[in-house]
Amino acid sequence: MVDRTGGTAVAGHGGARRRRRPGYPAAAAVFAIGMAGTTLPTPLYGLYQEQIGFSELMVTVVFAVYAVAVITALLVAGNYSDVAGRRPVLLAAMGFSAASACCFLLETGLPLLFAGRLLSGFAAGLLSGAATAAVIELAAPAKKARAAFAATAANMGGLGCGPLLSGLLAEYAPWPLKLVFWVHLGLIAAACVLTWLLPETVEDPRRWPRLSPQGISVPHGVKGVFVPASVAAFAGFALLGLFTAVAPGFLARTLDVHNLAVTGAVVFSAFLASTFGQSMTPKVGAARALPVGCGVLVVGLLFVASSLVVRSLPLLVLGALFGGTGQGLAFRAALTLVSGAAPAHHRGGTISAFFVVAYAGISLPVVGVGALAMGLGLRTAGLVFAGCVTVVAACAGAYAALRPPTRD
Repeated sequence: MVDRTGGTAVAGHGGARRRRRPGYPAAAAVFAIGMAGTTLPTPLYGLYQEQIGFSELMVTVVFAVYAVAVITALLVAGNYSDVAGRRPVLLAAMGFSAASACCFLLETGLPLLFAGRLLSGFAAGLLSGAATAAVIELAAPAKKARAAFAATAANMGGLGCGPLLSGLLAEYAPWPLKLVFWVHLGLIAAACVLTWLLPETVEDPRRWPRLSPQGISVPHGVKGVFVPASVAAFAGFALLGLFTAVAPGFLARTLDVHNLAVTGAVVFSAFLASTFGQSMTPKVGAARALPVGCGVLVVGLLFVASSLVVRSLPLLVLGALFGGTGQGLAFRAALTLVSGAAPAHHRGGTISAFFVVAYAGISLPVVGVGALAMGLGLRTAGLVFAGCVTVVAACAGAYAALRPPTRD
């Protein structure tokens, strides 16, 4: 029999069998595969624009549909894995991800693009809370910090590998709009096998419990951590939204870069830098990494703005590297503080609420860029975006520095 304490599985009478099962690295791999599927279309938007014919605003709307679906899933089912168990929710997320890939394979116009992004958003919404909690809970007590890094690295690393993979295949392999989704379906199949083998970490999970939409529900004792952490996440995700939705348009129209592999690599560099920033968080300390990360994020945004002013690809790459590093520092610090403060029986729901705020940052500012681009042009819209997010990041960093996050 397996004894579980605080929502985390611990080896008991069946310990030998438990040890043969995949651990938190396998859960992190599932997380990364699921998140990679959400950014596969990033380098392909230009091809879709040529094939279907739609504006830059529509690109951001298609992207925002994904973010709205993520937020909806978090609000409606963010705490579902706390009741039903992590494993069933992860399998459901893989199902949504596979359905999304099928929509892109069958794509004949905007309706299936919207459907694919919607399903992809549902997958990401389910993964964000359940997979993060599963990775942390599957780790032994001595490895909790390493598991927290594995969870955030799987999130950001998966998001970064999506555009890199699709950009390379679209530029150098046949069937640029199809092959990558066939590849992803194969990865999803492998992720489903891993998920099935994972031990369940929720005590006495219920089969098919009713959904109980919670909105943004944060336990009172966590709010002192949650507010500064979520605002910093909003600013960092806004930068990532810029790179995943609008950067291909910047590269093609402002910088005259049309190689899809280069586009994917530039987007990947932001997420790679985010992973590096996350790895530095323990050395800096979570409470200190929050304001430091916001400061580095501001530097990255200034590089992005400069790249648009002088039309420089190297400056844009520097913006991706500095911005991603700052986002990673702040994001891991925020997630560590929030997940550490949340009680075990509310951890999935609290993490989901945190991601609601983060994904609002990845969607709302990006749609604003698309709307501004219709009247002011993409370059000017990007400068306005950089200025606004710089102010938010600077305020979040100053607040976290003056009032270090602590539990109420």
